[in-house]
Amino acid sequence: MPNSHIEKQNLRNLAIIAHVDHGKTTLVDAFMKQTHMFRENEEEMNQTRILDVGELEKEKGITINAKNISIKYKNVKINIIDTPGHADFGGEIERTLNMADSCLLLVDAKEGTMPQTKFVLKKALELGLKPVVLVNKVDKKLANVQKTISKIQDLFLNLATNEEQLDFKIFYGIAREGKIWETLPEGDLTIPNSTTGDLTPILDEIVNNLPSPKGDENKPFQMQITSVEYNEHLGRYLIGKISNGKISVNDPVILVSNKENFEKKQGRVREIFVKEGMSWEKVESASTGEIIALTGIDSTDIGATLCSLDTPQPLPEIKMTPPSVRVKFSANTSPFVGKEGKFVTAKQLGQRLEQEKNLNISLNITNVGSNSYFVAGRGELQLAILVEQLRREGYEFELSKPEVILQEIDGVKCEPMEELSINAPEMYFSTITQEVNERGGKLIDIENNEGENTYTFNILTRNLIGLHRVLMTATKGTAVINSYIVDYVPHQEGNELFRKGAIISTETGTALAYALMTVQERGKLFIEGSTEVYEGMIIGINNHENDLEVNPCKARHKTNVRMSHAEVTEIALKAPIQLTIEYALSFINNDELIEVTPKNIRLRKKLLTDTQRTWAKRKNLTAYAKEHLEG
Repeated sequence: MPNSHIEKQNLRNLAIIAHVDHGKTTLVDAFMKQTHMFRENEEEMNQTRILDVGELEKEKGITINAKNISIKYKNVKINIIDTPGHADFGGEIERTLNMADSCLLLVDAKEGTMPQTKFVLKKALELGLKPVVLVNKVDKKLANVQKTISKIQDLFLNLATNEEQLDFKIFYGIAREGKIWETLPEGDLTIPNSTTGDLTPILDEIVNNLPSPKGDENKPFQMQITSVEYNEHLGRYLIGKISNGKISVNDPVILVSNKENFEKKQGRVREIFVKEGMSWEKVESASTGEIIALTGIDSTDIGATLCSLDTPQPLPEIKMTPPSVRVKFSANTSPFVGKEGKFVTAKQLGQRLEQEKNLNISLNITNVGSNSYFVAGRGELQLAILVEQLRREGYEFELSKPEVILQEIDGVKCEPMEELSINAPEMYFSTITQEVNERGGKLIDIENNEGENTYTFNILTRNLIGLHRVLMTATKGTAVINSYIVDYVPHQEGNELFRKGAIISTETGTALAYALMTVQERGKLFIEGSTEVYEGMIIGINNHENDLEVNPCKARHKTNVRMSHAEVTEIALKAPIQLTIEYALSFINNDELIEVTPKNIRLRKKLLTDTQRTWAKRKNLTAYAKEHLEG
């Protein structure tokens, strides 16, 4: 077994940060291939986005979980941390940046600095990471390198915490081709592979000019836990960067934290691992600056500090941006409960959410009764990803309408305000401004770039829910939409956003195409013929604002007269609206629920029968009248 113990000067911990889809994971592919991590005949040499291993990451083309690998260059070990680019996964960024000493900021040469560029750079500079910049995708047809550099410089001027951070080097690259240059090459870069180059310039910069880890190996051992992984044979790996001291197998350690009521844990280090390439390799010992995983302490307390037994001194807690949206998860109560899921009880759902609570510190999960949990996150996408993961694991449950989380600031109830950036062709100017204005968004900037506009709005988070779907439909999928929280403003009670009524089934059974032919004239459907439905299930959207009750199981009256050929061919239903988690979360009202199973996503009324809903309305009206009469 090797003794790791790399000298600090031969170690670099580098985080790669950027806005979503600016090329981080593609650049990591090139790092791995050009430093000969794989043999020429290994399949990884022909793969792209090698680190996006999860099904959802591959499907959505985004990084959800931060990952780290190590490469070797000129006898220096470089730990590379690939962070998510989407604002909803900011918690992953905040905790993993604690393991880095420097950062490589990627910016798309055409899109320039985007909302998430600002978010990730702000976090990196607050932690004192030394930055280096890569203007990527310089081969794009509408790339404007000089304008992009100007925007990057403005961003640094606004965000730098000291003058040293304003002294950063800029490189130019095409990560897809694995090429980076210190000066922009001449010629037509839009022609694929028209220039020579590799990653040598940036690798030399990392080794020669970026800092080795801080910390003192002669001080007592300290390591903050930034991630947890699970192995069925060894138990939990606790992952983090050693801030001070050394650690060896069998050393006694204690887990401590500044959190209130934190229960200290003691134990001995059973095994130590360091990253070699993409794998964890077992070592006997490790020292200051190294990113390690160790076993022996059974804990999921991300943010807590492992210390030597003699000096239990916790490191400052990881600062996390508070969640802005929450959804109630409950055990499924629909008439179809248990038909499609493997895990259907409230106890099973609760155990799974408790597990998620321990491993994902960017989600805030609280028990609100025997059958329900509030799950709070950064936005619709983060919550939708969790829902999708659970249903793929075989869970069956129901969700309430998302609600924005209010914060009390100086005794005033405040709600989150976001900066919304929309990049879309100029032709959609009126459509975009109208949709955002209807939700109370205020246009603060508009920028034109050869037929494409970039709009910047300020909008309340509660009015942002569902807007992504609306704009993508309105712009035929051409818009690039991003947002992040910029401020908290005093909360004002406002009217609910207008939504048309629901089409509700009055029967339980199999929906028939014959009945749906009539129903689809009254609105848009979520279902097709032969779909199993139940009383109180929402099967479509009404053309008008009131709810509409229909019988989708109604069969054609039997007569001795055969249906004509024309009648048979006329039963052609329009394609239904495809229900996704994101769509469902943005659609439902307070009196409705989303039923989630491994096979289906259904919408329903909380009260399934017309009688129950009528009584509830009367009760509410009586309470309202009583309150106002007493007033």
